[in-house]
Amino acid sequence: MNPTKANLLNSVMLIAIGGWGYFDGDGKSMTALIPVIFGLVLLLCNNGIKNQNKIIAHIAVLATFICIVGLFMPLKGAIERGNDMAIVRVTAMIISGLIALIFFIKSFIDNRKASK
Repeated sequence: MNPTKANLLNSVMLIAIGGWGYFDGDGKSMTALIPVIFGLVLLLCNNGIKNQNKIIAHIAVLATFICIVGLFMPLKGAIERGNDMAIVRVTAMIISGLIALIFFIKSFIDNRKASK
């Protein structure tokens, strides 16, 4: 898998699972749409990542990292409420973000080695 595919997978997961969380949630909280917004931003970055635009790739990495960190509070809340489906949803989004982050970092390392 390359960073473009990993980012596409992550953005689709954030959009789909975030939307599912919003519509399946208890009170239709607008904060449940935050992963959807991050997913849309990452989806818009995908073409730049494919074209190896360094600035867009770094923006995507930063957005991915912020999203991962931001998902730990909803995970904590889901665990405290004992909401198993919310735990699964948030965990899936965190895992997809970590996978994308790993492929971004691997790509950056490979590009650094290739330029030497």
